[in-house]
Amino acid sequence: MTNDYLLKVQNVHAGYIKDVDILQGVNFRVAPGELVAVIGPNGAGKSTLAKAIFGLLIPHTGTISFQGENIAGLKSNQIVQRGMCYVPQIANVFPSLSVEENLEMGAFVRNISLKPLKDKIFTMFPRLSDRRRQRAGTLSGGERQMLAMGKALMLEPSLLLLDEPSAALSPILVTQVFDQVKQINQSGTAIVLVEQNARKALEMANRGYVLESGRDAISGPGEELLNNPKVGELYLGAGKGH
Repeated sequence: MTNDYLLKVQNVHAGYIKDVDILQGVNFRVAPGELVAVIGPNGAGKSTLAKAIFGLLIPHTGTISFQGENIAGLKSNQIVQRGMCYVPQIANVFPSLSVEENLEMGAFVRNISLKPLKDKIFTMFPRLSDRRRQRAGTLSGGERQMLAMGKALMLEPSLLLLDEPSAALSPILVTQVFDQVKQINQSGTAIVLVEQNARKALEMANRGYVLESGRDAISGPGEELLNNPKVGELYLGAGKGH
């Protein structure tokens, strides 16, 4: 039943050029509070799926239901108002603004006192608290990723879409960012984690989807996919974590 799921993607075809679909009938679902990983090779359609869910790309066919409402065709700002936020891989902070100003911009649609929200984010991300007056453009890659997530959390979304949060980060920062993702999820926010780092993503995910050529080729509990020989051979072999 649709009501069992926070997000339900059914038979979605979408692409950037007319008559050329990158997504070719994707089916995908997220239950409230779940952490769902999306893995697969480059060009499989992982980021395209995130953009279609968030209204940055209108599907040619299929439905995308969020909290029981079909949101396919809605604009991103309308989707945000319904409780979903998206953190893109790049250009995800305002570099000329301070850390604190970035957080305030994240909550621009809210007509409430922002101090309790900011305090909550600073408690979750102590590094950001230390740098609250620093310009975002001067942060390290990991700190910038934390700020992008914090900015999205200022809207207290029920679903957070993260597109490659570990991209281009050093191994130690990858671990820190994944720890923060886990903490956000444990606080009750459902997460869709689009990741090249397949092993780390599946280790922390309730469920995972492997996209191949724009289709959901394999899906199942994260642990089950980690132990699936086909998934292991294609995505979890030595040196293939990224």
